[in-house]
Amino acid sequence: MIERFNPPDVHEPSGYSHVTISSAGRLAHLAGQCPLDLAGTVVGAPGDYTAQTDQVIANCLAVLAAADATPAEVVRSIVYVVSPDSTVLSAVWDQLMASPLAPAFTTASTLLGVASLGYRGQLIEIDLTAALSD
Repeated sequence: MIERFNPPDVHEPSGYSHVTISSAGRLAHLAGQCPLDLAGTVVGAPGDYTAQTDQVIANCLAVLAAADATPAEVVRSIVYVVSPDSTVLSAVWDQLMASPLAPAFTTASTLLGVASLGYRGQLIEIDLTAALSD
C-alpha cells in the first residue's frame, strides 16, 4: 500500500525517503499537533524541547489512533521547530526517531527551523498525512 524509495540521482537521506507513493484510496490529513496537554496548556518549562516533543509525540499517536491509522501508515510529515540551531533540530529529530512515532518519519519528511509557532512558548509542531486502509 505504501512504497518508499530514494532515486539514485539524489543524496542518500538519513532515515527518511525522498519519495513515498501510496495506493490508498483514503487519506487522513491531520491538523498540526502542538505540545498542548488536555487542558490546552503548553507543556514544559520555557525552552524545554524534550518535554514539548514528548507531548507532541503523544498527541500524534492519539490522533493517528483516532483516525484508525498507525505511524507506519504516515505518508508525509512536516516537523516545525522554533530554532535556527541545527544542533537543536537534530536533537528533536533524534528524539522523534527513538520514539514509537518513528515509523512516521521514514516516508517523505521535512524538518524546518522556524521563527515562531501559534501558541506562546510553543517550540515544536508536527503535521502528518496518513494513508488509510479501505
